[in-house]
Amino acid sequence: MTYSMLTRPSQPRLLPSWLRDCRFPPTACPPHVLKKRLARLFAALGLLLMVACTETASNGKPPAAASRSTIIQNAMIVDGSGSPPYLGSLRIEGQRIKAVGALDALPGESIIDAGGLTLAPGFIDSHSHHDRGLKAAKDAVPLLTQGITTAVFGQDGDSHFPIKTFFDHYDASPAAINVASYVGHNTLRAHAMQARQNEAANLEDIERMRAYLAEELEAGALGLSTGLEYEPGLYSSKAEVLTLAQDTAALGGRYISHIRSEDRFLWEAIDEVIDIGRQTGMPVQISHMKLAAKGLWGQSEELLARLDEARASGVQITADVYPYEYWQSTMWVLLPDRDPDNLAEIAFVLEELTPADGIIFMAFEPNPDYVNRSVAEIAELRGTTPVQTFSDLLKEAAAWSAAHEGRSAETIMGRSMNEADIRTLLTWPHSNVCSDGGYTGHPRGHGTFPLILARYVREEGLMTLAQAVQAMTSRAAAHLGINNRGLLAPGYQADLVLFDAETVQDHATVRDGQKHSTGVSQVWVNGEIVLSDGRPTGVLSGDVIRRH
Repeated sequence: MTYSMLTRPSQPRLLPSWLRDCRFPPTACPPHVLKKRLARLFAALGLLLMVACTETASNGKPPAAASRSTIIQNAMIVDGSGSPPYLGSLRIEGQRIKAVGALDALPGESIIDAGGLTLAPGFIDSHSHHDRGLKAAKDAVPLLTQGITTAVFGQDGDSHFPIKTFFDHYDASPAAINVASYVGHNTLRAHAMQARQNEAANLEDIERMRAYLAEELEAGALGLSTGLEYEPGLYSSKAEVLTLAQDTAALGGRYISHIRSEDRFLWEAIDEVIDIGRQTGMPVQISHMKLAAKGLWGQSEELLARLDEARASGVQITADVYPYEYWQSTMWVLLPDRDPDNLAEIAFVLEELTPADGIIFMAFEPNPDYVNRSVAEIAELRGTTPVQTFSDLLKEAAAWSAAHEGRSAETIMGRSMNEADIRTLLTWPHSNVCSDGGYTGHPRGHGTFPLILARYVREEGLMTLAQAVQAMTSRAAAHLGINNRGLLAPGYQADLVLFDAETVQDHATVRDGQKHSTGVSQVWVNGEIVLSDGRPTGVLSGDVIRRH
């Protein structure tokens, strides 16, 4: 099953419930009911016609005439398919691409001279946490300045609940970007088990999760996401996850997973996600694929060989990757047993997983002065060893959280990856680019896509421009099951990015993560310009993308 975009009508809220809920063919209605409904239908259509002629669209601009078109000329076309770039033109009509290639302007149509800049499909961020902030900043500047036009949420097992409410909000009040979401396993577990969520689930618990899952998929979630290193997914059995995955497959969804371990138990975690793909037959994706332990560095080829073997046997397994040595999470994720007094375990963490000078606080509520400091720096301030400092900070965070209704007390970035492995994983033909970022914190939320274009394409030549764009567009769309986006082709949604391949650049750093990228000139979402000369236009033309 494929998924399609739910086109947002220009005035969706004018339709009364009796009309929205009509079922066709009309012959299914009794004659007297049919007559009444048709009369009301014609009256409603007349109202819609009148409003279309007199009111403005939800973005504050008058609706464009249906025949109005725009041509972008003199652009270096990178169409998202992996084909080499070529100089050409693209025509937009309404929300869709009408034609691409050697085109002449039509009488009366708007003309945009691209000046030789690169025109590509809008980038699709398959793993994003920008929903934490998007509602208050719908111009989506950190995304648009990267060229992102679609962001997929609900990752790592954590989603909005119910998803219908989340989708309804963006139907009624769109953002500048398109949005989609998975349903999170941890969210299902929390609602089904409540205070018992950090325990093994019984049959009744699983049945409640299955019922919630079915509702969320019916509302349009792309599939099921898991975050098996996090509470409460940490406490789930393989059988529990497989049961929910089988239900997801039966309803036409997909599976994406922050697997159970990205470091010491990596190979067992890889076996689990492959087994889910094999037993369900549905597409499965590894979130932010990495080898996050010194003992694993250099084994990226072995990892990809295992995934290729699974694919050769029929398992539809793919991955997304971000181009940073640092990850972002909490201190607790480094301790599978969640014991802050296990100093031997903490010593292993600092020696093998992430060093004390590579753990940098993004937030630490008990002492905000520690933000942007590493564990090594805090240990020096305190006069304690890094191991003891790590233990003490964990306990202080736990005490603060307990005193504040369980609110999160700390967030860290940890340096655990090797640059050579990142390069290998990025160039796997079944990897797509993701940010795993948000409005705050890690620089990936502001810089991922331009970093790829600047470092790995322009500076190092690891990928061609066409290969990089493919990994950001059509391949991401295919991995998510989203159609009509990700290519510059007739009939596709006009989600476009115009950028300077010679100057596009990320600027966000580990210590200064909220600097916007530069080099992206214009961005179109569903045919509307949402970023012009690197600045937001105020147009909010994004759609909700639902599974169908």
